[in-house]
Amino acid sequence: MGALSRPEEVLALVKLRVAAGQIKRQIPPEEHWAFAYSMLQKVSRSFALVIQQLGPELRNAVCIFYLVLRALDTVEDDTSIPTEVKVPILQEFYRHVYNRDWHYSCGTNHYKVLMDKFHLVSTAFLELGQGYQKAIEEITRRMGAGMAKFICKEVETVDDYDEYCHYVAGLVGYGLSRLFYAAGTEDLAPDSLSNSMGLFLQKTNIIRDYLEDINEIPKSRMFWPREIWSKYADKLEDFKYEENTEKAVQCLNDIVTNALIHAEECLQYMSALKNHAIFHFCAIPQIMAIGTCALCYNNVHVFRGVVKMRRGLTARIIDETNSMSDVYTAFYEFSSLIESKIDDNDPNAALTRRHVNSIKQTCKSSGLVKRRGYHLDTSPYRPMLIMIVLLLVAILFGALYTK
Repeated sequence: MGALSRPEEVLALVKLRVAAGQIKRQIPPEEHWAFAYSMLQKVSRSFALVIQQLGPELRNAVCIFYLVLRALDTVEDDTSIPTEVKVPILQEFYRHVYNRDWHYSCGTNHYKVLMDKFHLVSTAFLELGQGYQKAIEEITRRMGAGMAKFICKEVETVDDYDEYCHYVAGLVGYGLSRLFYAAGTEDLAPDSLSNSMGLFLQKTNIIRDYLEDINEIPKSRMFWPREIWSKYADKLEDFKYEENTEKAVQCLNDIVTNALIHAEECLQYMSALKNHAIFHFCAIPQIMAIGTCALCYNNVHVFRGVVKMRRGLTARIIDETNSMSDVYTAFYEFSSLIESKIDDNDPNAALTRRHVNSIKQTCKSSGLVKRRGYHLDTSPYRPMLIMIVLLLVAILFGALYTK
């Protein structure tokens, strides 16, 4: 209902639904590839949607790259695995991708299935071109070593925070750039820009995910640098108390401001892409990231429950992102939304405004900014209009089903 309350999002939702149906029909028949693509949809629906638009070889490589790193992440996240067992698995994981028989039971739900049947992922991996295999092996090795390093190490400083984010996300940017290069469709991007692409997404995910339940302190403490949150509270647990609302929001704003540092290098990376499918693949998550920053900034509800972008707006972003003009427009509009929410009493107000203005200036100087109207607030439309829209959607779906 929330998504359908905006008529401009209805068509995008319908198109997204149809595209998702088409993807299911494109799953390869071989057991290992069928498992890989069906598992990809289960652990990341939005990622599955954009990856299917890549060319066949690159699509397979990125799919397996994602699943290998997701499996590695499952090992890292499973608190039931003793440290003395977990660390060697993380460090040696890059070797296991070459073993058709290796699997390790851990994780829950879909992630447990992924780990129990990891030999199918390895089988698919071994069918990739050697350039793809070497890129995936290198990044898996480096990421596993970095995760192992932080198993027994808390994130104390902002430098620790950047280092951890580099291992778990910046290296993903490295890997994707190497896969794009191996496909022969892109030049090899500078590591600094690839790193920023990963860091911006990871820091945004931390903002959104690790505050959904502030009571999950062990995990939250792992990923929030003490150097930042200790300026606002004695203990991270203090943010869940009503009397500390102001300090909690100020800490949140500090974290968002830290993420915005990477936005301009992300724009630079995307502006150099030549292949349309790769551009689409890269641009959508980045726009979602800046949108999430705008949604979470100065928003106390982040500490009270789940805060996520409307599905209708997500569908619209996927549908409307086709060029750098669309990217500049989205970054400009979401940065403007952040700017409108800056409280001059916030300790980081001046720094946040400086980052936001710099992003906006980069977008404006491109000469490609349009007006799109990405709204994060509640819909202004009345219930009667919503009912009319619902009726039209029902008619449209009926026609599509008949066809």
